[in-house]
Amino acid sequence: MESEDLQEMLEQNGELMVAVSEFDQPLELHLHDAEIGDETVRLRLTDGVLEFDVDEVTGAWQHTHSLADLGLE
Repeated sequence: MESEDLQEMLEQNGELMVAVSEFDQPLELHLHDAEIGDETVRLRLTDGVLEFDVDEVTGAWQHTHSLADLGLE
């Protein structure tokens, strides 16, 4: 994926899920805790910083919450 595309998706939605080839689970990025550079993504966590190459991102999608997610429909 292109860093510009990831940044645009993050800015439009406020949060973004990304699949990264080196991790088994998708990662959740937020405007307040993620920095997307030309070559790397930095994700600030409560106990450190996770950094990975933009080239390792294999997919990205809007992360939403719904009443159904919370069992409240």
